Amino acid sequence: MQDRLSATLFALADSTRRGILARLATGDLTVNELAAPYDMSLAAVSKHLKVLETAGLISRGREAQYRPCHLEAAPMKAASDWLDDFRRFWDVNLDSLDAYLKTLQKKKTRRRSRK
Repeated sequence: MQDRLSATLFALADSTRRGILARLATGDLTVNELAAPYDMSLAAVSKHLKVLETAGLISRGREAQYRPCHLEAAPMKAASDWLDDFRRFWDVNLDSLDAYLKTLQKKKTRRRSRK
């Protein structure tokens, strides 16, 4: 089985699944409610839900025949934490690039003023 982060990132890579998660952020919904805005079969929506469930991003309750889907945000927090390391990397590198470009701009300005 793939690791949890890979499963989360795979699940989030699809725009339909991201849309489903966004809708679940407002509260629990049934498969029919989740399928309503999409031009696809219930079977196709169920496949998306299975990917989300396998990644641990949703859970499904049981209340008689009503099986609401519920958002489980913890895997997204883990993915966000992982991405934060790269955000810090790029912040440092972009700050260095900015400083370098300012140095180049100052040199260019000095050369112009000498002419």
